[in-house]
Amino acid sequence: MSKLGDLGAKLYRGEVGYDFVGKRFLWYGVSILITITAIVALAVQGLNMGIEFKGGAVFTTPKTSVSVAAATEAAEKVSGHDAIVQELGSGGLRIQISGVDTDAATDVKKKLATDLKVDQAAINADLVGPSWGEQIANKAWTGLGVFMVLVVIYLAIAFEWRMAVAALIALIHDLTITVGVYALVGFEVTPGTVIGLLTILGYSLYDTVVVFDGLKEGSKDITKQTRWTYSEVANRSINGTLVRSINTTVVALLPVAALLFIGGGFLGAGMLNDISLSLFVGLAAGAYSSIFIATPLVVDLKEREPAMKALKKRVLAKRAAAAAKGESPDEAYAAEDEPQVVAQGRSGRRR
Repeated sequence: MSKLGDLGAKLYRGEVGYDFVGKRFLWYGVSILITITAIVALAVQGLNMGIEFKGGAVFTTPKTSVSVAAATEAAEKVSGHDAIVQELGSGGLRIQISGVDTDAATDVKKKLATDLKVDQAAINADLVGPSWGEQIANKAWTGLGVFMVLVVIYLAIAFEWRMAVAALIALIHDLTITVGVYALVGFEVTPGTVIGLLTILGYSLYDTVVVFDGLKEGSKDITKQTRWTYSEVANRSINGTLVRSINTTVVALLPVAALLFIGGGFLGAGMLNDISLSLFVGLAAGAYSSIFIATPLVVDLKEREPAMKALKKRVLAKRAAAAAKGESPDEAYAAEDEPQVVAQGRSGRRR
């Protein structure tokens, strides 16, 4: 067995572990700091909305010897607006200019043909109205709202309302961080970005549900024992799925990182950045929130219950009594475990 696999087995059996829940206020502080940074970036810099949302024109030229830098300068000069120029595999250029209406597009196309030294008839022009982008944004918000409502309803039925609330907060946390990163780096927001944002919600929810499922199973009949508190059971659930979460996150991030850093960065395929950045940041934030935010929030909500408060008092009292007698933890709980073993043995003989 590999070292990672051996560690995963020990974490699952509870032989080793890290106190994620006990240090939850540290994670809350880190998340609040990151979230505030994201909100400030959104307020100060705002999002660089793509042409699909602002409206404008996209000109595709045939093969030309003009550089991207020179084409950008020429496009901004003739249009009076910011331009984004990308080199195509055919040797042509894709020139995106926001704020160009139908009347001005013909004049811009004519001037571009002169500056880029290509035939005007060979330049393909596509016009995008801002109303189309507005429709996309409205439908995206509607889809997001419906998704959130369905998630809360499902988790409340399958688990409990506290887990539904914690999962919802974790999803909002992931979305805020991802959108904030877009504001910080200035990447363009396109329909591909929206698709990426909606995609990461499903992944983040999956990771969270895996931990919640372990917590639900581990906390079954928890008030009938005095070995562990609810927070300790929750921490065992996180540790039990930790290696699995790390493995799935790394495997998911590798192809996305290739798109972002190699395809979009090294090879210059800037259009890949639209979706790859949202996926990369969202996947990482989703894995983080599942471990450090969602489950600790459930613990905070759950341990407000009178039954969980009473359980914690009984557990601590038993440990204090055992310590006073000089007993080890295993000795202290031997009497509690023994009847269960006997009962199981009798049950087996009946069969």
